[in-house]
Amino acid sequence: MATDSESKPERPCFIIFGGSGGIGSALARRLKEDAPEADIVITGRDRSHLERVGQELQVRTTVLDISEPGSIDRCVSAVVENGSVLSGVVNCIGSVHLKPAHLTSDEDWDSVISLNLTTAFRVVRAAASAMMRSGGSIVLVSSAAAIAGIPSHEAIAAAKAGVIGLCRSAAASYARRGIRVNCIAPGMVQTEMTRPIWSSEVNRHASEKMHALGRLGAPEDIAAAAAFLLSAQSSWVSGEVLSVDGGLAWLRTKS
Repeated sequence: MATDSESKPERPCFIIFGGSGGIGSALARRLKEDAPEADIVITGRDRSHLERVGQELQVRTTVLDISEPGSIDRCVSAVVENGSVLSGVVNCIGSVHLKPAHLTSDEDWDSVISLNLTTAFRVVRAAASAMMRSGGSIVLVSSAAAIAGIPSHEAIAAAKAGVIGLCRSAAASYARRGIRVNCIAPGMVQTEMTRPIWSSEVNRHASEKMHALGRLGAPEDIAAAAAFLLSAQSSWVSGEVLSVDGGLAWLRTKS
């Protein structure tokens, strides 16, 4: 029989930045299945869309303007101050920019770096600060474009390569604190953000041919990898870049 002096098991808490998007919502759904006891928080910019997703998944929501300095730090602090023990954080915030360098303006470049690399850094900074005593798992999202040279991906490839460098350095910095930092490098995933690319039959077919497995990714493919990296099953994994890309980055097959 339990006594008052015995400590109660702590309820794990996960924050998914960009959790109202295709990959983020698929991950929230997966975590609800894998860890029904967990407290799950998703963030997004569009309040009405975020609330719809939150109600559907029965998870907590936080409207977040990532362009505002300190917003990510305040979000994590609010969760921790609520008494939750932060077990895992995933950054699904990002953008798609497919232009060669000579057609990429300074404004384009600044936006891509801000959304993909600066945001990832701020997530790592806030999450690591909150996990100093209890440890935890931080999962970032890079891209196959950061590994393989793909035409017209200069800005996004540079930003996502920065995410890989961030991941590995942070993994080394915080390993002794029990904080694991890993990264997923997806290929083309069918989400609303990438719809302008795969909605064209010609573009879709060309993209499918670039992936050795012959199909585009689904949000659930990335969610499964992220859920693994958040779980105890990956407790000896840190600093890893996991390619979940249908073979795009590493494999070449005959047409």
